[in-house]
Amino acid sequence: MKNKILPNLDIENTFYQTNAICGIDEVGRGALAGPVVAAAVILDFNNIPEGINDSKKLSKCKRNIISNHIKNTAIDIAIGEASETEIDNINILQASLIAMYRAFNNLLISPKVALIDGNIAPQLPCKTKNIIKGDSKSISIAAASIIAKVYRDEQLTSVGKSFPKYNFKNNSGYGTKEHYAAINSYGITVHHRKSFKLIK
Repeated sequence: MKNKILPNLDIENTFYQTNAICGIDEVGRGALAGPVVAAAVILDFNNIPEGINDSKKLSKCKRNIISNHIKNTAIDIAIGEASETEIDNINILQASLIAMYRAFNNLLISPKVALIDGNIAPQLPCKTKNIIKGDSKSISIAAASIIAKVYRDEQLTSVGKSFPKYNFKNNSGYGTKEHYAAINSYGITVHHRKSFKLIK
């Protein structure tokens, strides 16, 4: 049985200025409701929390714990969002790129390199490197995926208090069977993406 390979510093170490690298990842592209959220994270490579992995491979409890560790040790962290209205107006891909750009722009420290999950990068004032499935390869991108996921889940939980029938706390706006049933029964909220297929 092969040892499980976790995200690591192999990609980061191919660059000379390893203290000036940020990882960027977004969450919420496939959701029916809520914004798309991106995080930019500059880790302290001399003080990396244990257990960082693709956020989708971690339990909610572990994500929350590791997110706090990242916040306590990272050199810089920033969030960027694109709203439901923006998603409807310009499409989810462009909205995702805008969210990534905003996350990068909200950093207090200017990275020399941005490692970006996926195959398309926003226009940034630094060197960029796209990495397919980057959240399972680069520890910086994996850290960003955790920060973005925890932030967005908390946001949808808060929104869900005003719309309890849609159970945003548990589905984070994604298209679960229960969520589609709620839309069919009660219609959509201001937080739903009207350009998405909301009836199933």
